Amino acid sequence: MDSSMARKRLDVGILGATGTVGQQLIRILSRHPWFRPAWLAASERSEGRRYAEAAAWRLPDPLPGDTAALEVQPCTPGRGPKLVFSALDATAAKDIEPEFARAGHVVVSNARSYRMDDDVPLLIPEVNPDHLGLMARQRRERGWPGAIVTNPNCSTVVLAMVLAPLRPFGIKSVAVTTLQAVSGAGYPGVPSLDILGNVVPWIQNEEEKMQTETKKILGSYDAESVTPHPVVVTAQTTRVPVIDGHTETVSVALDERPGVEEVRQALASFRARPQTLRLPTAPDTPIVCVDASDRPQPRLDVWRGDGMTITVGRIRECPVLGIKLVALGHNTVRGAAGAAVLNAELMLADGRLEGD
Repeated sequence: MDSSMARKRLDVGILGATGTVGQQLIRILSRHPWFRPAWLAASERSEGRRYAEAAAWRLPDPLPGDTAALEVQPCTPGRGPKLVFSALDATAAKDIEPEFARAGHVVVSNARSYRMDDDVPLLIPEVNPDHLGLMARQRRERGWPGAIVTNPNCSTVVLAMVLAPLRPFGIKSVAVTTLQAVSGAGYPGVPSLDILGNVVPWIQNEEEKMQTETKKILGSYDAESVTPHPVVVTAQTTRVPVIDGHTETVSVALDERPGVEEVRQALASFRARPQTLRLPTAPDTPIVCVDASDRPQPRLDVWRGDGMTITVGRIRECPVLGIKLVALGHNTVRGAAGAAVLNAELMLADGRLEGD
């Protein structure tokens, strides 16, 4: 990417700017060297008000003053910058995001609405950057000057990041159980009497998303289509009384049956295009392996790499599948807002915001 482009901040918009993910987007983008949050949109109850009045700011970082003064706009296509980040819920995103793409916007979406569409990239830049090639097919077949690019479900991101470095060993099957933070349910989230001192062993649609999205992300791209990876994934998802950070216990069957140290080395040495390009939101080390027997822990490890690093521990032999481990990722950063920003950085670096 041309160094002059890196110095010029590009105006961007945020759909659903007042919610949990929208606030994380504002936090990240307000200090971003390439992007500047210049246009904020939300529901009718917020539009026309200053952002500081419309949003109950719930992050420990102070609300940036220039953002606080922005007037919240309606989610009207054609009125905001070309690049917009969508933190809309799936119901709203299903109707609104295509209208923005049709009006020429590039929508970087957190919603599930279009993740599994054949012509929509489901992107983790470290894992499947070549899937951005689907943008050309999407624009051609739908007649859009814009596009929709999605990032995965917050629990899928953690799993796919861990599995990606193991692809050379031949991934056959995976069993994963999640312990997911309450912030993943948005605000106000899960009622306190349901979650305090408790584990809720079901999260709507989460297991299905992990079992299908992982196959698409790890799949091979060729001639404007993705062939899903043949891995079989079985998932059990739970909600636990943790504020931020999804923990996952993962067992993996691999064709080559590598030893524990081989697996650890593959994870710890994993680097990809975002690290080569030195994208601003990309952590230098996307996966950190810890040795302590009681790590990773959300309270101690979730903010590693400013929330963009996956922390892995307890790598050991599994008597059933071969290898098992514990992984942790920040669900609203690496699993949502940070993932979307990193996707946009890769698109800008690859020249995909203007066309293909």
